[in-house]
Amino acid sequence: MHDAWLERWKTGRIGWHEADGNRRLRDHWQASGRRVLVPMCGKSVDMLWLAEQGNAVVGVEVSGIAVQAFFADNGLDYEEYHGNRHRFVAIDHDITIICGDYFAISDMRFDACYDRGAFAALPAAMRANYAAHTNALLDDGAYHLLITLEYDQGLVEGPPYSIAADEVLGFWPDLERVEVVDDIDNAPPKFHDAGVAEMLEVCWRSPATMAPR
Repeated sequence: MHDAWLERWKTGRIGWHEADGNRRLRDHWQASGRRVLVPMCGKSVDMLWLAEQGNAVVGVEVSGIAVQAFFADNGLDYEEYHGNRHRFVAIDHDITIICGDYFAISDMRFDACYDRGAFAALPAAMRANYAAHTNALLDDGAYHLLITLEYDQGLVEGPPYSIAADEVLGFWPDLERVEVVDDIDNAPPKFHDAGVAEMLEVCWRSPATMAPR
């Protein structure tokens, strides 16, 4: 999995990246003053938006190319630290990106999580392990916003993968399905080439009562 992901960044095959960020995040995120985990964050500009809402953002990304691209694309100065964790820390924003294996992170705690591209990037056999690991990093009552996709996977295999509502609720039964949008126009080229006519982007969120601080 890691080798394939690193190769995608090396060759620029990042059709899932949203240069302008995710609209569902901006419409539905309701929390500030949180320590937000962003698993497998890539170079998502959503991290900058979350920090601007008053959150402390910690992304985890295995590709050093992606991490450095995040800071370069957004014109952010940073300090780089080595040691037990390879960390990139923004100087003027509350954003830290850990460059390494997400599943190796075990001694950190968060009270919020934003996942647009991690859960959907994993094949079915890996998703239970991912959900358990993520839950182990989150405090009880942590705020959670998750983006998934639903499409005819009989036409083409992910990533990103199609994930049914029952599977999401099996891992996170408290999440609410707050918006569903056909996002086929922004799908990576392989989905268009395979004839996928509809790709639903689904926004799942913790109940609004969990957001205030």
